Amino acid sequence: MQVKKYLLKCLHRLQKGPGYTYKELLVWYCDNTNTHGPKRIICEGPKKKAMWFVLTLLFASIVFWQWGVFIRTYLSWEVSVSLSVGFKTMDFPAVTICNASPFQYSKVRHLLKDLDQLMEAVLERIVASEPTRANATEALNFTLWNHTPLVLIDERNPHHPVVLDLFADHHNDSASSSPAPGRTCNALECKVAMRLCCLNGTVCTFRNFTSATQAVTEWYTLQATNIFSQVPAQELVKMGYPGEQLVLACLFGAEPCSYRNFTPLFHPDCGNCYTFNWGMTEKALPSANPGVEFGLKLILDLGQEDYVPFLTSTAGARLLLHEQRSYPFVKDEGIYALPGTETSIGVLVDKLQRKGKPYSQCTLNGSDVPVHNLYRDPNTTYSIQACIRSCFQDHMIRNCSCGHYLYPLPHGEKYCNSHDFPDWVYCYSELRRSLGQRETCIRMCKESCNDTQYKMTISMADWPSEASEDWIFHVLSQERDQSTNITLSRKGIVKLNIYFQEFNYRTIEESAANNIVWLLSNLGGQFGFWMGGSVLCLIEFAEIAIDFLWITVIRLVAFFKGLRQRRAQARYAGPPPTVAELVEAHTNFAFQPDTANHGPKPGAYPDEQTLPIPGTPPPNYDSLRLQPLDVIESDSEGDPI
Repeated sequence: MQVKKYLLKCLHRLQKGPGYTYKELLVWYCDNTNTHGPKRIICEGPKKKAMWFVLTLLFASIVFWQWGVFIRTYLSWEVSVSLSVGFKTMDFPAVTICNASPFQYSKVRHLLKDLDQLMEAVLERIVASEPTRANATEALNFTLWNHTPLVLIDERNPHHPVVLDLFADHHNDSASSSPAPGRTCNALECKVAMRLCCLNGTVCTFRNFTSATQAVTEWYTLQATNIFSQVPAQELVKMGYPGEQLVLACLFGAEPCSYRNFTPLFHPDCGNCYTFNWGMTEKALPSANPGVEFGLKLILDLGQEDYVPFLTSTAGARLLLHEQRSYPFVKDEGIYALPGTETSIGVLVDKLQRKGKPYSQCTLNGSDVPVHNLYRDPNTTYSIQACIRSCFQDHMIRNCSCGHYLYPLPHGEKYCNSHDFPDWVYCYSELRRSLGQRETCIRMCKESCNDTQYKMTISMADWPSEASEDWIFHVLSQERDQSTNITLSRKGIVKLNIYFQEFNYRTIEESAANNIVWLLSNLGGQFGFWMGGSVLCLIEFAEIAIDFLWITVIRLVAFFKGLRQRRAQARYAGPPPTVAELVEAHTNFAFQPDTANHGPKPGAYPDEQTLPIPGTPPPNYDSLRLQPLDVIESDSEGDPI
């Protein structure tokens, strides 16, 4: 009962409201607030009232404007970058080395035989001043040529360029090219282009090059990709350079090592690569001290004499320094070491620590990136390079129905080749030139919040020197081939020294430029400077705002109640019926009240019959008229509960 009575009193208090009108509430606030200005509005004369009203309104506007500026600055989520230098023993970076040639020519010659013959004929047609005789190309296999041929574009007449097929006398199945009898053209007079067609040659485009060297290199790489994509991965690994042949000597600090200390990894565009200190199965190796003597020393045999002549035009070793457990993108991020040199690489470490949401869109482990990482197979960590390449492969599969050979393949998909997917080259070329595809992948992929970058200082010198090359090559030939003769040469040997220059490392860390303390101090400072207010003044303002809202709600409720009552009273011409009248109207049809308008209308009951008049009618209890709830007086506030 006590709880019910307390709740009833609370209901009456809510219905009553603050007990002020709008004007009374405003005057009360101005008279009792601790904010400077409002008191003077009600205490001064008319002129000063107007002056203080204008000043108070002006300064309040300035405060709200400054608040808006500070809140907008805070919500921009700006960061500040701090640089700190530390000194400690650090883990040696993972080192991935690859040969510049992905395959040994002696092992892939049978796959590239037709392509090499076609390449030689193409070069002869491009550089020849006179057309080659017809019988010189009869033995060529034009199967590869049919899908993606090279053409010459004669632009000696800029208004009417002519497209010439290099092998028009033997093969010309495109309406966009012409043998052009009587017209000859070489690389000096014409531009070499690649014709890309789809839909059985009905839609074609040309990819132009400024140099014939670029054109034939791109064309050969594309055709070789088409061939290697049809070879099982296990066979491709056997065609690359084995680790025992690539790594001749290895020394880490004072401990000897060999190719067995490297983790093999196959890159479609780099062949067999080998990673030292990757940290996949063992703990990362620390570096005892900075300096050359405490780093990694390698002697590599490149086997340059067995390079694929048309596929690789660069000689050397490709290497990359990266974090443990991160996938090495050697072709895009690595550096070359020249053969016949000793290359020393001094390493400095930069650690990047980015702020996460809402300050940036970085990710901790890639779990919130809407792109399936195709480079997770060897259990590597997330990187934005892996995300962008995975995104491109996803677009390639969706647009071209097959995956590119240079990227990992999702389960259940196939690599592109001209036999199963004749239009894949045209589709790949259009996709690679698509700006929308690149922007989509960049927008979907995120940077890693924590990253380590290795800054390298590179120096080179000839190695071995003329005075020592004889005995060095003798010793290395004996170790590699068990031969007393020299089987190695300067053009196939490279020496690497990788070491920490110093144990100082730099930490580049992002922190919030504007935190919540900065925001509150600036908001309070502006409010106190212009209005002389504090947090209590804001609470007073919130109180009056609540009271204003309370009064408004009560008045709206009362207005709608009165409107509903007026609509209900409009249905009756007289006062509302009593309880007795309502009862008799439904039970005694012969009863007629004193006022004829209170009863049911004549004819309301069609089957009405004349009934005897009752002797004594029931009393008319006017005291039982129904009254609305809001007119019932509530208990006084002083009643005990």
